[in-house]
Amino acid sequence: RQFPGCGNIVTFSQFLFIAVEGFIFEANFGRKRPAIPIRNYFIMVAMFFTVSVVNNYALNLNIAMPLHMIFRSGSLIASMALGIIILKKRYSVSKYSSIALVSLGIFTCTFMSAKQVASDSNLNEEDGPQAFLWWLLGIAALTFALLMSARMGIFQETLYKKFGKHSKEALFYNHALPLPGFLLLAPNIYQHAVLFNQSELFQVPVIGLTLPIMWFYLLMNVITQYVCIRGVFILTTECTSLTVTLVVTLRKFVSLIFSILYFQNPFTGWHWLGTAFVFVGTLMYTEVWNSLGPLLARCRRSSRPKEE
Repeated sequence: RQFPGCGNIVTFSQFLFIAVEGFIFEANFGRKRPAIPIRNYFIMVAMFFTVSVVNNYALNLNIAMPLHMIFRSGSLIASMALGIIILKKRYSVSKYSSIALVSLGIFTCTFMSAKQVASDSNLNEEDGPQAFLWWLLGIAALTFALLMSARMGIFQETLYKKFGKHSKEALFYNHALPLPGFLLLAPNIYQHAVLFNQSELFQVPVIGLTLPIMWFYLLMNVITQYVCIRGVFILTTECTSLTVTLVVTLRKFVSLIFSILYFQNPFTGWHWLGTAFVFVGTLMYTEVWNSLGPLLARCRRSSRPKEE
């Protein structure tokens, strides 16, 4: 909120921390050869770096964080669509219905956010159309990142089937190889480092260290992102790309609720309806209802008193 354009320094810090940790503990200071040919990692890294940067820049294009989270929940749709096109997969009617529900939810939230941008009272008549065009560009950026992320998931799934499960190795190379690409973003990263230095001082609890509060926020973000991405990469070796997408989507739902409640982001009844469509559709896709019925039946049978 203090620096909406700080996405590049956040992403760079995350990549640098994970790359250094992987270089020490996974690559053994460069002495360990990768199990998956390095050329495949370059392809994966190009996708991963592009998705991260495009998603960051979308926040500079009049895209609010709740809409950003909801829109990225559509990765389930993108993953299914690309699975049909690339892997020639076919699904049941219930799964197609769930995808339609998710699509409706995202459309509802996106449309209502468009109305909010267009009717923003802080914009004058000249700025209004321009802001709306920037918002449309942000939606296009999110759509591109969505499809690229789904393609990367399918590519990962294919690699693991061919070469085996190497989640720690993939985590390291996906974060180490893109580091030179951040040289293109160096001016923006340096600018925000200067701004971070100028933020108010904060005393870290327990250890008593005093530092600018934005650097403390960044440190906490890097640590929690490491835990999150480590779990996701382990999941990619154990499940299909669609299952991984589902788990990440539900995690985004928790993030969305937290963002609305804690930061008091504007969220209308239409947004809630769209969100409900997205996540009910996600649950339908997992066929959780089919599993829930037999489970409840067994619980009822076990709770009945036994006859003498």
